[in-house]
Amino acid sequence: MKFGKSLMAVVAALALAACSSPKEQFPVYGWEGINEETDMTTLQETFRFWKSQGLVGVCINCDKPDLVREASRIAHEEGLEYHAWIPCMVRGGLPHEWYAVNRLGQKADEHPAYVPYYTALDPHNPEVHRYFIDKMTEIAALPDVDYVQLDYIRYPDVILSRGLWDKYGLVMDEEYAPADYCYCDDCVAEFKALTGIDIREVEDPSKVKEWAQFRCDAVTALVNDIAKAVHEKGGKVSADVFPGPASYAEWMVRQQWDKWDIDMVFPMNYNDFYLEDAFWVGKITAEEVASVPAMPVISGLFICPDWQNKEKVIDPENSGLLPSEIAAAVKGARDAGAAGVCLFTPSRMAPEHWDALREALK
Repeated sequence: MKFGKSLMAVVAALALAACSSPKEQFPVYGWEGINEETDMTTLQETFRFWKSQGLVGVCINCDKPDLVREASRIAHEEGLEYHAWIPCMVRGGLPHEWYAVNRLGQKADEHPAYVPYYTALDPHNPEVHRYFIDKMTEIAALPDVDYVQLDYIRYPDVILSRGLWDKYGLVMDEEYAPADYCYCDDCVAEFKALTGIDIREVEDPSKVKEWAQFRCDAVTALVNDIAKAVHEKGGKVSADVFPGPASYAEWMVRQQWDKWDIDMVFPMNYNDFYLEDAFWVGKITAEEVASVPAMPVISGLFICPDWQNKEKVIDPENSGLLPSEIAAAVKGARDAGAAGVCLFTPSRMAPEHWDALREALK
């Protein structure tokens, strides 16, 4: 008799859970970084908290195999998918000849555009291809890594997003030479062999559509080389990309990511960078989903860390979504067909953000 009552109680509890819980949770991911100073016990507690708040996966900025091995193991223990988030084309300390050359003839490791860390590699360089194939296959082979995630897999912004113009004191109504890459001897020679055009002799290279396409193709070839190698080893590849691609990514950073042979894409739909409101997230996500109908699109959301003082913030990089805007961004992405959203970053989320996210996910 007691067993019967216990069984009935279990059935009743399961029925109640089925009625009160959504049948399918809208996936939420989070971008975050770790380094040698990260305490792994604290990281596990953090992952556990994020899981309790609705996250299904984490994208962790680190390419040191020992750290990735430990962080990915912890993520799996807490029931989280692990994307090894790895910056690609912006790196320091590599061979000088690997770096891209701008239209002024300056190497990016010596004359970076905008900020000192924009030391951009040349995606057309075959040695750069080999370097990233080796790095990504090594990381992908770690037992608890679900995806290697390519970040900065592009050229530097030849046009900055509108929200950043004031920060850098620029009016970017054309492509300016210091941020226009790559004019190295190899790129120029191959382009001339393909088209008969010596791009260094052209008065305004931005008007040459074939030249823009050549750079887009260089990034695509690098991505697809990496993806092929990782896939052959049984791994998966995701990537952080600019919105669009046609509306922004193609002409801002030479990303035609609808041509990439990867497994998941994370467009950085950071509305404040484009001087747009939270409803824009749904609009741009619709373009992205239509561009890659066979690939999961995870819409990236930029969170405002000091949300109560957002009106005082001039720099979009310290701006982002208010708690009151979370619902519009999440609903817009979901209604547009996104396979989830990704928070940049969970550590910027105030309690009010988490409350708003829970409501948005219901």
